[in-house]
Amino acid sequence: MIGPDTAGIAERLGEAADTATAIAQLAAETGLDADAAYAVQTALLQRRLARGERLVGLKMGLTSRAKMAQVGVDEVIWGRLTDAMRVPDGGSVDVGAYIHPRVEPEVAFLLDRLPEPGEPVGDFTDAVRAVAPAIELIDSRYANFTFSLPDVIADNTSAAAFVVGPWSPVPDGLENLGVLLEVDGRVAQVGSTAAILGDPRRALDEGIRLAGRHGVRLREGWVFLAGAATAAVPLRPGAHVRAVVEKLGTASLKALP
Repeated sequence: MIGPDTAGIAERLGEAADTATAIAQLAAETGLDADAAYAVQTALLQRRLARGERLVGLKMGLTSRAKMAQVGVDEVIWGRLTDAMRVPDGGSVDVGAYIHPRVEPEVAFLLDRLPEPGEPVGDFTDAVRAVAPAIELIDSRYANFTFSLPDVIADNTSAAAFVVGPWSPVPDGLENLGVLLEVDGRVAQVGSTAAILGDPRRALDEGIRLAGRHGVRLREGWVFLAGAATAAVPLRPGAHVRAVVEKLGTASLKALP
């Protein structure tokens, strides 16, 4: 039996991102399942690397009930981050470069070392050098921001850009810190780091486990986005967005008019 054309699907998704043009969902049409979708994601990454981008980390998706409910998907997923996706803290993005961009507050980890072969997954959290407030800009390449689980996995979990605030030592109580998402100085979302699988460190365990199924090991110096603490909100031209995480500080970005 011939499987899905992963290279062809990756090219369609890559073109959609490059041209900011929405496309129809692909999984039902192509017979894509979750495993094949990760193969598409890998092909998308190779497409980016071929034009000079570098892999700098991983991100988790759908780690909160709010996000699962928002997009109608009920399984934790993971994707890749490249250097071209990174926006400096306080930097600007061109909304016109995306299809329907949304922003969400996150917690980022800076990895200090490689997990040892055979090391229990629960011990991996001591590999974290520092933690920071973060913002992820997501932008599904599918029309109306709707998709199945294989669709969103293939689309690199809707990853588009990210901002990381100042790094600091991991604080006590990381499992339940208050989180705000502000847009133009007004609170748009209120949440807690507890929304990230009950504790953002659990997201790291999940990321290591799930990525490992596909032969991907996390590396020293990588950024790891643990997942959104609230539902995402649309990013409008001219908006100023700030994520505030208790004990960690803030991360911000501006949308060009």
